[in-house]
Amino acid sequence: MPIEINKEIELEIAHVLFIDIVGYSKLSVNEQHARIEELNEIVRSAEQFRKAEAANRILKIPTGDGMALVFYKSPEEPAQCAFEIGRALKEHPGLQIRMGIHNGPITGVVDVNERTNVAGAGINMAQRVMECGDAGHILLSHHVAEDLAEYERWRPFLHGIGTFEVKHGVRVSVTNLHSDEVGNPQLPSKLRAVKKHRARVRGAELAIGLLVLGAIVAGALFFLRRPTGSVSAMVEKSIAVLPFENLSEDKSNAYFAEGMQDEILARLSKIADLKVISRTSTQKYKSAPDNLREIAKQLGVANVLEGSVQRAADQVRVNVQLINALNDAHLWGEIYDRKLTDIFAVESDIAKTISDTLQAKLTAAEKQMIAVEPTNDMTAYELYLKGRLLWGKRGAENIRQSIALYEQAIARDPNYALAYSGLADAYIVLPAYVEAAPGEAFSRAKTAALKALQLDDNLAEAHTALAMVLYNDFDLAGSISEFKRAIALNPNYANAHYWYGIRPLAILGRFDEAIAEIKRAIELDPLSAVIRANFGGTLRWARRYDEAIVQLRKTMEIDPTFYLPHFYLGEAFQDKGDLSGAIAEYTRALQLSDTLIGRVYLAAAKTQSGNKGAAQKMLTELEELSQHSYVPAYLRALLYLSLGDRDEAIRWLEQSFADYERGYAIWITVDPIVDPLRGDPRFEALVQKVVAPKQR
Repeated sequence: MPIEINKEIELEIAHVLFIDIVGYSKLSVNEQHARIEELNEIVRSAEQFRKAEAANRILKIPTGDGMALVFYKSPEEPAQCAFEIGRALKEHPGLQIRMGIHNGPITGVVDVNERTNVAGAGINMAQRVMECGDAGHILLSHHVAEDLAEYERWRPFLHGIGTFEVKHGVRVSVTNLHSDEVGNPQLPSKLRAVKKHRARVRGAELAIGLLVLGAIVAGALFFLRRPTGSVSAMVEKSIAVLPFENLSEDKSNAYFAEGMQDEILARLSKIADLKVISRTSTQKYKSAPDNLREIAKQLGVANVLEGSVQRAADQVRVNVQLINALNDAHLWGEIYDRKLTDIFAVESDIAKTISDTLQAKLTAAEKQMIAVEPTNDMTAYELYLKGRLLWGKRGAENIRQSIALYEQAIARDPNYALAYSGLADAYIVLPAYVEAAPGEAFSRAKTAALKALQLDDNLAEAHTALAMVLYNDFDLAGSISEFKRAIALNPNYANAHYWYGIRPLAILGRFDEAIAEIKRAIELDPLSAVIRANFGGTLRWARRYDEAIVQLRKTMEIDPTFYLPHFYLGEAFQDKGDLSGAIAEYTRALQLSDTLIGRVYLAAAKTQSGNKGAAQKMLTELEELSQHSYVPAYLRALLYLSLGDRDEAIRWLEQSFADYERGYAIWITVDPIVDPLRGDPRFEALVQKVVAPKQR
C-alpha cells in the first residue's frame, strides 16, 4: 500500500531511489501482481527503509512496474537501501530488477484520491538513470556519485561507466554502484552498443589512416623538434588580455587604457571557438609581467596579450604583443598610430588578427560582431568608459556616478546601445548599495535594457541585464530565455553564466544545471572571489553543506578581506545547527563589511542560541531605520522566524514579495533558513506565486 502524506511538498531537495522490474510487461497479470508483492516484501524488509519509515522521512510511490523511494536525509540512504535490496534479491532469483539513484528537487501534487504524490527533476532523472541499466544494475547520476565519494566507505563501490543520451536528448554521466556481492559489474547493454559502433568507426578511420601513415611519420619528425606542451587543442585557443599600461603623460587617461583592454577582450569573447578569461581575473596582474608562464597556469590559458596605450589629444598609439606563455614564443605584435576616431577599427583589427593567429573559426555573425563600431561620438565613448570603470568598482557613490556618466553618454548619442546596457547594469546593482526600494530601480533597468536591445538585439550584455530584470520581476521563464540568448551570443561572458546559475536555475532547484553554469563562469573568471563565494552559497541552497564549507574556505584564500564567504559560511553553519560557528563567521563578516543583512543574520543566530533579546533589539533598530531608509521586509521576517513567530514571519515574507524585493523574496523557494515554514499552506502558496509563470 502506498504511504499517505497529509501535507503537500513544495520544491524540496530529495534523494530518490527508482526501481523497476525488468521484463514486467511480458508477464501475465497474475505474474505481475506476484512480482510486485514480492518486491514490496523485499523493500519493506530493508533496514534502511524501516529506519526512514519509522522517522516518517520517506515516501513510497508506486509506478506500476516498480516504485520510487524518496529519502530526505542524505545520499547514503538510497544507496544503502539499494545495497540491502540487492542482497535480499539473492534469495529471489526469479525477480529481476534494476535501480537508479539521483538527488534533486521534487514538488508535491495531490491526486484524485486526495493523496500526495511527487513529481519533478529529482524523480525524472532518477528514472532516466535507471533506464540506462540492465537487470541487477544500481546506477547513480554523476551528482550522487560525487556526493557518495565524500564517504570513504562508498569509494570502492563507485565505477564510472560513461555518458548516456536519455529522453529529450539530455546526456547524463552515469556511475555503476556494485561490490563483489551486490549489483551488476557488467557494462550496460546500451553503452556496449554505443562502444561497438564507435569501434567500427575507429576501424574505418584506421584503414584510411594507414594510407597516410608515411606523411604522418614525416610530419612527426618535424614536430618532435618543437617544444611540447600539455594543453589540449581547446586550451591552445585560449587567451587572457592583461591590463594595458597607460603611457600617456596625463595619468588620468588610465580609464582609456583600461577601456582598450576591455573592448578588445569584449570583442574576443564573442568568438565561440576561443576561451577568453574575464577582466575580473586579469586585473589582478600588472602589464608586461615577468612570470607569464605562472600567470597563464593560474588563469588556465596558453596565450597572453600584453599592451600599452599612449594618448595625446586626438592621437593614440597602441602597442600589443601576443605571446604563447607555455614556451615564451612571440606570436604576433603590432604598433598602431591612429587618430582617436579610428580606435574602434584598431580594436577590431587586433581581435581579428588574434583569432587568425590562434586559428579560431569565426562564423559570419561573429565577424560582424567583432567589427561593430558602437558609437561615432568619441566623447560619448569616453563617458561610457568612465562609467563602466566606476560601475566595476561598486559602492554606492561609484554606482551613482556611473549612472550619471551613462546618462551623459546617452544624451550625446541617443543610439549608443552599450551605454543603455551599462545604465541597466547600474540600476540592477543599485539596490544592493543604497537604501532604496528596488521596484523603481528595476523599472528603470528594464527600460534601459529594452532600449539597448531595440538598438542592437545582438548585445549579450543587454540580454543579460534584461534576464536579471525579469528574474527580479519573478518572471523565471523569461529570465532563462534571455540568459540562453546572451550565452549564445557571447559564450565567454562569465557574468551571464554566473548569474544564470545563481539566479533562475538555482531558485528553481535545478542545481546540477546551476552548478555547471557557475563552474563555467569560474573557468572564464578563475580569480573572481564573488563568483566563487556564490558558488558556495548555491551549494548551500542545494543542501550540500560540507561542499559549500570547503568551497567558501577556498574563496577566503583568494581574498581574505572579502566579507561574503564569511557570511555564507555563517549561513552554512547555522543550517547545520552549529550556532557558535555561525555567530563567529557573521561577526567576522561584519568586521570586514558592516552590512544591514549581516547584522540581522547575526541577531537571528544569537536568538536561536537562546538570546531572545537580540532579535527584539534588531527589530527596534529596523523600525527606527525605516523612518528614513528602505528596510527589506524579508529581514524582519527572518527575525520573527528566529523568535518562533510564524504568523509574523509569513506576513513579512508576503510583504517582501509585494515589494518586489531584489534577491530576497525569491530566495524562499530554496533557502534552508526558511525551512521551518515549509508545509504551512500560507508559505507554500507564496512559494507558488514566486515560481509560477508570470501572469502580470
